[in-house]
Amino acid sequence: MTSPQQPQPDPAANGTEAQPQPAPGTPPQAPAAPPMPPAAPAVPQAPPAQAAPPAQQPAPEQPAPAAEAGTMMLQAQPAPAPAGEAGTMMLQAQTPGQPPQPAPADRPAPAPAAPPREAGTMMLQAQPMPEPQPLAAHGPGKDAGTMMLQAQPQAPAPAQAPQPYAQVPAAPPAGPAPGAGYVSPIPASPTHLGHALASEWTKIRSVRSTIWTLGVMAVLVLGIGALVATAVSTNESIGATPPLFFGFFGMLLGILCVLPLGVLVVSSEYGTGMIRTTLTACPARGRVLAAKALVFFGLTFVVTTVVTGLVAIMDNALLGDLSRAEVTGAEWLKSTVGVSLYVSFLGLLALAVGSLIRHSAGAITIMIGVVLLPFVLSMFMLTDSLSDLRNFLLGYSIPNQITVMYGSKFPFVDGGPSGWEPLWIVMGIAALALGGAYAVMRQRDV
Repeated sequence: MTSPQQPQPDPAANGTEAQPQPAPGTPPQAPAAPPMPPAAPAVPQAPPAQAAPPAQQPAPEQPAPAAEAGTMMLQAQPAPAPAGEAGTMMLQAQTPGQPPQPAPADRPAPAPAAPPREAGTMMLQAQPMPEPQPLAAHGPGKDAGTMMLQAQPQAPAPAQAPQPYAQVPAAPPAGPAPGAGYVSPIPASPTHLGHALASEWTKIRSVRSTIWTLGVMAVLVLGIGALVATAVSTNESIGATPPLFFGFFGMLLGILCVLPLGVLVVSSEYGTGMIRTTLTACPARGRVLAAKALVFFGLTFVVTTVVTGLVAIMDNALLGDLSRAEVTGAEWLKSTVGVSLYVSFLGLLALAVGSLIRHSAGAITIMIGVVLLPFVLSMFMLTDSLSDLRNFLLGYSIPNQITVMYGSKFPFVDGGPSGWEPLWIVMGIAALALGGAYAVMRQRDV
């Protein structure tokens, strides 16, 4: 702490220059700077309330940290001209609610006051003086000024400290105008049947049941067709039987592999609960059923056409010279493409039954009964009263219809379809079954 500033006489009153007075008890100082010119106007001194304690006062002990910080204000007094040498700096503390009291020089310094129980936020603030004050010289040099550091109580500030600069308001986030609906940032396109077809194609080619059923069907049709053709080729002649007819034996067993695949395309999803995910992703149930039917029909038709084509070529090569029947283009088309269409629509019938039953074992059992039961029942109808029913069951049974597609029919069957009629029959039945499956699928929950 330095000595306080002594009151300066008014130069205008006595016509003399103001001389600095040393404080009592301070060591002698060097001669003061030359006197200020009398023309300079005198300005009143700082108010006595801002005087500092006398010299030689023992430094007060540092108060204990308060629970909350107070407010400190830094107040600067500008001088008319910069001083050549440093002046006096006074630090004055004021307790909250009590103005500072100057202590007389002849009394010892009072003991430091106890720290207040509560304090405010400390804030350093610079404030200019209302008017310039004259500078008092306390040492060698031209002029010196006085800077006072004054602590003033202030109300508790908010939790967040004041910002030294104004914050630029953040720009509002880019988005739809008020009142507009939610717009997803993810690009989305309207769904269509192609998306459902892609999904069903991924399912049917990624499960093992497709490979096993179609693979076994191809092996049975090719293997049995080759064995039958090799066995028949040892004969001298096969009469008027067309050589392509012998592919029937392998295809009759191959149907028993296509039917389970048609059932599993739908019923497997009901058994595992995957149908809930499928219908959540595509709520249009007609689209889901159509996608399953198209994917299954296309895959089955392609595989069956390839297999029946290979068997037809092999049979014609081995048995063509032994048959008196001439194989025409229509016979080739019906024995390959026609049979493949018939088998594929029969698989669609199994798919519709699987959608209606929603149970794999039950639907497969029903389809095997549809294929074999009419033919087997007719074999036990030996009485004359049941002859009409027996001929009907034999003529419209699945084995006899496949025989007709190969250009022949059972010799003990009277009546029944001929030509391309078996294909139209199975196509109509499959369409009715798919329509019923769609109606039921829309009405009931998954």
